[in-house]
Amino acid sequence: MKVSGLLLAVGILAALGGGVYWSELKRKADEGKPAADAPPKILTIAEDQFKELRLEKTGGEPILLTRGEADKWAIQEPTALPADQDSVGSLVSTLASLASDRLVEEKAADLAVFGLHDPTLEVAITKKDGKTEKLLVGDDSPTGSSVFAKLENDPRIFTIATYVKSSLDKKTADLRDRRLLTFDSDKLTRVELAAKGPSIEFGKNNRNEWQILKPRPLRADGSQVEELIRKLKDAKMDLADEEATKKAAAAFASGARVAVVTVSDANGNQQIEVRRDSSKNYYAKSSVVPGLYKVGSDVGEGLDKDLDSFRNKKLFDFAWNEPTKVEIRDGDKQASYQKSGEKWMAGSKQMDSASVQNLIDKLRDLSAVKFAVTGGGQPVFEAAVTSNDGKRVEKVVVAKQDAAHFATRANEAGVYELDDKTVEEMRKAAADIKEHQPPKDEKKK
Repeated sequence: MKVSGLLLAVGILAALGGGVYWSELKRKADEGKPAADAPPKILTIAEDQFKELRLEKTGGEPILLTRGEADKWAIQEPTALPADQDSVGSLVSTLASLASDRLVEEKAADLAVFGLHDPTLEVAITKKDGKTEKLLVGDDSPTGSSVFAKLENDPRIFTIATYVKSSLDKKTADLRDRRLLTFDSDKLTRVELAAKGPSIEFGKNNRNEWQILKPRPLRADGSQVEELIRKLKDAKMDLADEEATKKAAAAFASGARVAVVTVSDANGNQQIEVRRDSSKNYYAKSSVVPGLYKVGSDVGEGLDKDLDSFRNKKLFDFAWNEPTKVEIRDGDKQASYQKSGEKWMAGSKQMDSASVQNLIDKLRDLSAVKFAVTGGGQPVFEAAVTSNDGKRVEKVVVAKQDAAHFATRANEAGVYELDDKTVEEMRKAAADIKEHQPPKDEKKK
């Protein structure tokens, strides 16, 4: 009886295990399948299989898009133009997995009832294998929240959401590349800006940092140069109707020049000129695309800057590269602090790391309130900072003339005017550096 009971239990367990196994298999098989009541798909095409798209709208010019080298899309009709890759990519993505709202009829007797005998929009797709599909889009449904649609060679009638139709119903202006400059930001080597004051030329040093080369060598504020580049990269033509285009040409011709910028990358030079009218509207001409266009005020204002806007106001460049040596002179007091492992040393004495770090923070944040043409006076404070594994040594001298403080960097002609309170806090941080004090329990040992 015991053996029989054991066999019975084993059989039950086996049956349960088998049920779980087959249930799991079925669950996995059902994964990815649409729900039984899900609306049917109209199109399912892998995005990388799209080769051509042709959009035809009632009353509009047909648009032909082709995919060329490096999978880049281009507009071939009605005029050969570069295409905006993101805009065309969004169009392809919509078509690649086009779902219906619902199936209306399996086979319609009269397409005209749905506006599909003479559709308002036709989208023809040519795939890489040469096969084609054509989507027809007709009238709005009675609810107004969807439109009727079908494939040319499929008798079924569907509805699709109105926003889906909107994503397919594009004009040339929606699909063309509207950038006024097409340089590669990662390969940019030179930027020349002629705006307020003398022309400014930016280039990169051997640490890949932006520097001012002209009108004279100066340190640049890298974030401000990058912001200038971003404005140039984002400069886009404001495409409107033909009347607005004519107005842009006239406004540019009579407008005041704001800036001319030339950028250089591996492919050569590109240039843009921006002008402003009396109403503070901005217009641009680019060497990349023909025509004159209105541009956003953020572009014009972003280029309308002088030399000081791009100069680095920081006195030290070590930033977040932790220094390994700091030397200071404050009046008659001199001190030198060297990093040894995690410790700061002054000769053979270990110093309090927090107090040394406080001085480093003050030096790191030391910035000019403005740039001075001249400055002098009696030196009151000097600091030399070694960083970047000993490869970078920066020396700053602070002098006081009358009630103002000025600073200069070694081997640089620029003069920086400093805030008096900032100088006082820096000198106090230097004076507050003290020796390391071990914990009391460590002293007892």
